Amino acid sequence: MSTEFDVVVIGAGPGGYVAAIRASQLGLKTAIIERESLGGICLNWGCIPTKALLKSGEIYEQLSHLGGYGLSVEKASFDFGKIIERSRGVAKQMSSGIAFLMKKHKIEVVEGEAKLEKGSPSPKVVVALKAGGSRTIQAKNVILASGARARNIPAIGAVSDGDKIWTYRDALAPKAMPKSLVVIGSGAIGIEFASFYRALGAEVTVVEAVDRIMPVEDAEVSKAAQKAFEKRGITFRIGAKVTKVEKTKDGVSVAVEVGGKAETLTAEKCIVAVGIAPNTEGLEAIGLNMDRGHVVTGKHGETNVPGLYAIGDAAGPPWLAHKASHEGIHAAEFIAGFKTPHVNSPTPGCTYANPQVASVGLTEAAAKAAGIDVKAGRFPFRVNGKAVAAGEVEGFVKTVFDGKTGALIGAHMIGHEVTEMIQGFVTAITLEATEEDLHGIVYAHPTMSEAMHEAALDAYGRVLHI
Repeated sequence: MSTEFDVVVIGAGPGGYVAAIRASQLGLKTAIIERESLGGICLNWGCIPTKALLKSGEIYEQLSHLGGYGLSVEKASFDFGKIIERSRGVAKQMSSGIAFLMKKHKIEVVEGEAKLEKGSPSPKVVVALKAGGSRTIQAKNVILASGARARNIPAIGAVSDGDKIWTYRDALAPKAMPKSLVVIGSGAIGIEFASFYRALGAEVTVVEAVDRIMPVEDAEVSKAAQKAFEKRGITFRIGAKVTKVEKTKDGVSVAVEVGGKAETLTAEKCIVAVGIAPNTEGLEAIGLNMDRGHVVTGKHGETNVPGLYAIGDAAGPPWLAHKASHEGIHAAEFIAGFKTPHVNSPTPGCTYANPQVASVGLTEAAAKAAGIDVKAGRFPFRVNGKAVAAGEVEGFVKTVFDGKTGALIGAHMIGHEVTEMIQGFVTAITLEATEEDLHGIVYAHPTMSEAMHEAALDAYGRVLHI
């Protein structure tokens, strides 16, 4: 095995393995180092297996509404163990697919934990091999794609023990279905697990520190989402500060303060979903510039240390798999001297609960705060023909335009499969589409995506079906 490479990638998550593939495509001799499983957290303990769980929950929830479709089923039930088994199987299948891609592109996979030491022309990579022993690798370039892990809060006792206090990893493969849950945090991770476990019948309470759930989303979407989740039986404590999490004989006790008043929530399990911590410990030793645990990078992922690049969660928010992949591709192309066209594409955000939430660009409030003359449009799915026919009338599409230039600067959706629809608006913003462009596009009928057209029309007083 060679110890000389053009590129060594540390971390085989969606940023790292994609960077390695692109580097290999461009003729660079490439190796990738992974301490656990190919695909990283996303494929094994994040994005992919959670979607498998959510699909099971969605189908089970739909069984209670079959009468509306003229259908019936008797004694609906579920096997929790098989639901978890299916999710783990999906993760294993996807990880095996990454192994195939590494072999196909002749990328050497090194199994072990990497540490960076000073070196030239890039830092040396010292690997504690999973099989035992160590290996030192010197490459012309190193791409750090070390990802992140769930954040705990030791000061209040919110620390995973794998039994009664969970992070996302524990919540993905528990031994038994919990009867009740307290979820701390209403971001995408917290809401997705709340949605899944509630769909299977658990009593779920979500605690959020700020004054609305899903605070990164447009305020109208947040309000609609809370109403939809409450309709499904999820309870919320908004503007609630968690002061203590304690394990009890029967489960957990979560002390919160809401409006200056103290109350105690009890449940069988508690999920801590309060963000992530980057896997970047010890990097200051090689002189790397850091900012609150994240690596400081330039527009190509380059760092202040020659030959070292950083991408994905290690390089800062947004902590999203598709952002990491995009940065990995760009870093590999820059290393190869490839003239990458400058595409100023916004990063979409998606939450795969039921209903789904998707957004891109500025919220209406953020646009107004920036001094933009905003024109906003909305269109509800309840009057969309395909949505009515499918029985998926919950939610709406909202568009945000710059009133002076006509440019689309934001889009926000809540409803059935809106995570599949948001890409249309991502493309529109990337291509600098204006209201005239969006008004003139032909949309297939009947489709739920027609609501995107109507929301664009509504921003300029031209909506047709309301």
